[in-house]
Amino acid sequence: MFVQLDKEELSKETAKKAWYLTNNIIWTIIFVFPLFSILDFIYVSNYWVQFFIARIIIIMLIYMLYNLFQRNNYNYRILLHIAFFLLSIIASLLCTMVNVAQLNLYFLSYAAIVLFFNVQVFWEPVNSVIQSLLSLILLGIFFKTANNDYNLDIFVTNGGQFFVIISVISCLIPNARYKVLEREVKSTIVIEKSNNQLKEQYRDIIQKNSIIDEQYERLRRMDEQKNSFINIAGHDLKNLIGSIIMSNNMLKEEDYRLSSDQREFIDFIGQSAEKMQYMLGKLMDVKEIESPEIKYNLEIFDINTEVHHVVKGLVETAQMKNIQLIDNILKLPLNVRLDKVFTGQVFQNLLSNAIKFSQTNNKIRIATTLQHQKFVFEIIDKGMPIGMDELDAMFNKLKTLNDASNTFESRLGLGLSIAKLMTSEMGGELTYRSDDNGNYFRVEFNVIS
Repeated sequence: MFVQLDKEELSKETAKKAWYLTNNIIWTIIFVFPLFSILDFIYVSNYWVQFFIARIIIIMLIYMLYNLFQRNNYNYRILLHIAFFLLSIIASLLCTMVNVAQLNLYFLSYAAIVLFFNVQVFWEPVNSVIQSLLSLILLGIFFKTANNDYNLDIFVTNGGQFFVIISVISCLIPNARYKVLEREVKSTIVIEKSNNQLKEQYRDIIQKNSIIDEQYERLRRMDEQKNSFINIAGHDLKNLIGSIIMSNNMLKEEDYRLSSDQREFIDFIGQSAEKMQYMLGKLMDVKEIESPEIKYNLEIFDINTEVHHVVKGLVETAQMKNIQLIDNILKLPLNVRLDKVFTGQVFQNLLSNAIKFSQTNNKIRIATTLQHQKFVFEIIDKGMPIGMDELDAMFNKLKTLNDASNTFESRLGLGLSIAKLMTSEMGGELTYRSDDNGNYFRVEFNVIS
């Protein structure tokens, strides 16, 4: 997950962090600075009241400036410089007024103020250098103007050296502290933005899961409705097919009154009805046991004879479009071990679709051959090509049944896709081609020696 830091956002968060630390410094000064009057009462008893009043005034002034800067969102650095300057005036003045014996104590207290600032403050190191130089300048000014009886060496050796060392070393602290706190602010922003992104992604996932649950429930209800429809339609179709078979058998009983062509048609109707009853029974079995596969009734039969029956049954359909079916079916028997009804249905679907999509006044050749111990069934149509894109859509219709955007929807049925599925599940192979030479369909099954 990539999080990009915005300069404005980083500046805003950095200012928040800086003001948080500035608040700590200002309120510490307000509560602690008056306590330094205890040292004044002990070691500068002649002036401690005046210095106490001065401290109170400085605190009040700092407090007013603090409110002003916060209310108007002024630069916190200026406030800290003013506060340090006011504190330095009192501390520097006292360092030049006390006796030599108390110099170390007051220099150390002054150094503590400088160290406290540099440890707590969040600003660029140059600001601490300015503070240290300012403190040294104030010490120098008050030393020159003070009426004391000791020279500079005494002033330096009695605590002044410690003050200078602490001031210089403490200037190094803000440099590292500034980098650490700036890095901490960046990390905080990155973590916060990452958390927000994760929350948004979590909400999106919850929303998508809710949509998926709704779609699943809708599909479940549709599946229940579909199953209910299949049950009703299947049983009704069984009854209708049973009526057709019964009526056809009644006609057979009167076959002495029928011509040879009529008897042939009656036989064809009976065979077709029995095939329909068989296929419907298999499909209903799949539905009732919720099995993903059809249990085929494998038997040994002459596949060329089955192809011949299929072609014969579709001659009338082809003649309606003035299409001539050229029969190149092998006369010798080729035995296969397949489901006879479903194998015939494969050939039926392929040839009926070839007739359906072929133009009128055309010729379609149906051929069977034996190649490398495999039965080969071919449909050759040298007329106008259907097109590979459309054939791909036809043969994969079962996979894309819910694709409402299919541009060939009006022309597509399930026949070719079912033929491909049946061929594959019975161990065969179905291929097709459509190019400038026309349309070509090929089915292969293993032959029993």
